[in-house]
Amino acid sequence: MLCLGIESSCDETSAAVVADGHRVLSNVVASQRDLHRRYGGVVPELASRRHLESFLPVLEEALQEAGVEAAGVDLVAVTRGPGLLGSLLVGLVAAKTLAYVYGKPLVGVHHLAGHVYANFLDGAAPPWPAVCLIVSGGHTELVFLPGDGHVLRLGGTRDDAAGEAFDKVARLLDLPYPGGPQIDRLAREGDPTAFAFPRAMLADRSYDFSFSGLKTAVALEVERLRQAGAPLPVADLCASFQQAVIDVLAAKTLDAASRCGAAAVLLAGGVAANSALRRRLAEDAAALGLPLHVPAAEYCTDNAAMIAAAGTYAFRAGQVDDLELEAAARLPLERL
Repeated sequence: MLCLGIESSCDETSAAVVADGHRVLSNVVASQRDLHRRYGGVVPELASRRHLESFLPVLEEALQEAGVEAAGVDLVAVTRGPGLLGSLLVGLVAAKTLAYVYGKPLVGVHHLAGHVYANFLDGAAPPWPAVCLIVSGGHTELVFLPGDGHVLRLGGTRDDAAGEAFDKVARLLDLPYPGGPQIDRLAREGDPTAFAFPRAMLADRSYDFSFSGLKTAVALEVERLRQAGAPLPVADLCASFQQAVIDVLAAKTLDAASRCGAAAVLLAGGVAANSALRRRLAEDAAALGLPLHVPAAEYCTDNAAMIAAAGTYAFRAGQVDDLELEAAARLPLERL
């Protein structure tokens, strides 16, 4: 089965062709990072305009690289939410048009389910059941995958997502956008014990997350150092902040894996590219006798191959959407 995937939820325009839900024939991504860098974040109207300009060239390249024509695919899968509404609409209208013109079934995919199914690309499928930590600029979610096609939500962020906290702390330290890779790089040179930043574990032992207090603690420390006229120990601040985030993410993920009887731990989303987080989860999972599955770096950030994979599995489970499918800027996952 050949699935044409389309992703335009934020600032990447992407199209991909994936065979049988796991073999990537093409995955073309047009990034808008340079466009938004001058603003320190994504500007929604500029993003949707760039999607309009980029979509047809991206689609043509994806089909050409895969060696197929649009009429030759079996299924069209598209991100329907969550995300920036204007950006989502560009991809959704394109997908509906292709499905209608070529008479193909249409499947709308939850963006976070796409990140989960990135773990199925170009490799062996993870064993069931599994617990997956999804960490990106806009989302921090912990989900359970029982193996029947469902993605069941265990918990998520109550305020700032982990990736959002990385970007905000990077701005406090005058680091360029996006901040996550910059903090990851500088943290390797710093002391993670230099500053005792808080870990919001939440006493009710829930699987929710909160990083706003940590971000505020970093801001207060930076202000104190600047008022004292001391040079900022940027590497130590990065290392201490990153360690505080990772301690919470790892503790809750492995606790969930143990309590749910998971056979594997999965990591997904843009922050899954963070080297320290990968290393910590791998070590903690191994201590429980569990494998850690992480997508290749190219599938961690937003891309259409992951949407095609998720769409294929959803279609096999019986999902088919009609042309009345709507984009949803807010689209909650099912709760466990």
